[in-house]
Amino acid sequence: MTALLHRIFVENFTLKLISLLLALGLWSLEARDVITEVELRVPIELNNLGNLEVDSRSISEAQVRVRGPERLIHRLREGDVWIRVDIKGATPGERTFDLTTRQVHVPLDLEAVQVIPGQFQLSFDERTTRTVAVRPRVTGSFASGLRIGQVTAEPATILITGPRRRVEAVESATTDPVDVSGAMTRATVVTQAYVTDPLVQVVRSTPIHVTVMMERAGEGDHSQ
Repeated sequence: MTALLHRIFVENFTLKLISLLLALGLWSLEARDVITEVELRVPIELNNLGNLEVDSRSISEAQVRVRGPERLIHRLREGDVWIRVDIKGATPGERTFDLTTRQVHVPLDLEAVQVIPGQFQLSFDERTTRTVAVRPRVTGSFASGLRIGQVTAEPATILITGPRRRVEAVESATTDPVDVSGAMTRATVVTQAYVTDPLVQVVRSTPIHVTVMMERAGEGDHSQ
């Protein structure tokens, strides 16, 4: 009996201890590997736009329910989950697209189980570019008898791009407010130009040098 107990508890004690610790460790991991779910707001990416531009305000995110081991759910970070929608073959006009769990990209060992909404609509138009004038927006208060005489912008035009219908509707670009308060003869301020339509973009953002020339009130008036 003593010999039997000796073989069980003493022989190869180190190996048996390691095996026991490994077993306890695995059991601990499994015990903590509870399956859980979490709801996330994730971005929607559009693939294969080709020469199309989105011509309408639309949802850019969807709500996704993700399921998996709790330890992995807790590790999720912004950007780990997203939706990719392939719009290859789309043409100008309104189009409806399905959103399914197959389009959701999640880390390994996690799965997307629901997407809300199940569909979304977009309006497309052909992409176009156009050159428009820059109209400086000048503000300020000046000494008595002085007023703004001439305002120039350099460069005087910028290139914009976006959905054709919207680009063609843009009359000009404007600048951030340029305050030349106190100017006596001339003032030059560096600023930026933009268009008010959020779906139309400036192709290459470049500094705009706005020069304001002052004149005395009455100059340039031609009274009979």
